[in-house]
Amino acid sequence: MPFAALPGPQPLGTSRTPYSRSPLAAKLEEHRATDFYALLSVSPSATSADIKTAYHRALLASHPDKRDPAGSNPTDIGLLKQAFNTLYTPYLRKHYDALRTASRKSSGPRPAQVISLEEFEETEDTSETSFWVYSCRCGGQYVVTEETLDAGQHLVGCASCSEVVWVGYELVEDADADALQAR
Repeated sequence: MPFAALPGPQPLGTSRTPYSRSPLAAKLEEHRATDFYALLSVSPSATSADIKTAYHRALLASHPDKRDPAGSNPTDIGLLKQAFNTLYTPYLRKHYDALRTASRKSSGPRPAQVISLEEFEETEDTSETSFWVYSCRCGGQYVVTEETLDAGQHLVGCASCSEVVWVGYELVEDADADALQAR
């Protein structure tokens, strides 16, 4: 009868589970689409007193005896409590703010629209380098250069505002380009 080897001792501070996270991170993951600051209608720079006042106001607005029956949907009381506890407790708030900032940074810019490179106007400068231009709604321009194409970058920002578009194109290898031109 074969026996399986038992795992040996594990160094301190390591976990046998492949992925572990803090209890706060797990709770925040449940409500990741919910912004606790927006839920309580406070700014991220709000004081503890402001948060407590906003929490009580939100509780009253969600209370079945106090709210207007024809009004908006009530907010989940448990979610209000979680938002209050997270924002009112300094170390939880610091952790929440860090997670919130990290999620914003990792998502990157969200393109306003998808535009085909065919919709851009091709121009050449004095050095015969090609680039493509598309007008932004602000009056500025999106500019795609050959370097941008070679690097495979699809997100292009407007030169005048913060708008970003996704430019659709495919890179064609030189051998493929020669075959296309021969047709």
